[in-house]
Amino acid sequence: MEIELQPAGRLRDESGTSLIAPGTVINYGLSEDWEAVFEGQGQTPLSPPGPTSLTAAGAFLKHVLVPGSLQDKTGPSVATEFGVLLPDSTGNSGVGASLAGIVSQRWDWGTIHLNAETALTRDHHGDLFLGAIIEGPSKWTVRPVAEIFYENEFGKEQTFSGLVGLIYRVRDNLSFDVAIRHALTGGHPANEIRAGLTFGFPLAFFEGHAAQREASQICLDSLASPVVLIRPPITLTGPSCR
Repeated sequence: MEIELQPAGRLRDESGTSLIAPGTVINYGLSEDWEAVFEGQGQTPLSPPGPTSLTAAGAFLKHVLVPGSLQDKTGPSVATEFGVLLPDSTGNSGVGASLAGIVSQRWDWGTIHLNAETALTRDHHGDLFLGAIIEGPSKWTVRPVAEIFYENEFGKEQTFSGLVGLIYRVRDNLSFDVAIRHALTGGHPANEIRAGLTFGFPLAFFEGHAAQREASQICLDSLASPVVLIRPPITLTGPSCR
């Protein structure tokens, strides 16, 4: 089990200023190459004030198609993620669906993740997402990370986004992160400050398969956005790709 948690974040866009608290992604290892992902975030308008709502919720399955450099093998690592976009707790949004592909390559100097996603949004528009994430060397205790993405919700708006941040790895199962993000959505600017942590723990009834689960977890986490800061559901991560 691994949890990506953003205790608090600040988002400012054309609708005003909002508090994002918390933003959460729960990753549950089902088998060596499969993982279940559940995500969502609380959003509270501050200016103008408004009620708290659950947004960006979804349930997904992630699968490693081709083991590669993230699994200590040669060549790129390839994974897919697909699932259901759940309605917001307020408003008139409905159910959507998404299908994503993630290709990652790790070198001594850093790691690159390329993400592509197609979706039917909660408002039933077609959506295309293309993104790239660059991380510093995985052996560094503090490594830089950056993300750029383009998203087109057909018939509604386009988004161009850039993010820079840092990830501080305390130990293998605990990391902290901080980032700033600037985007243009429908021609309107959006600025965001994010901070969070990622922690994992074994489940007792899976102890017999600990080695397999650890290898799978590293693969699946690395194929997604590194942490919540990158893109809270796909997330930084998230998904992120989720």
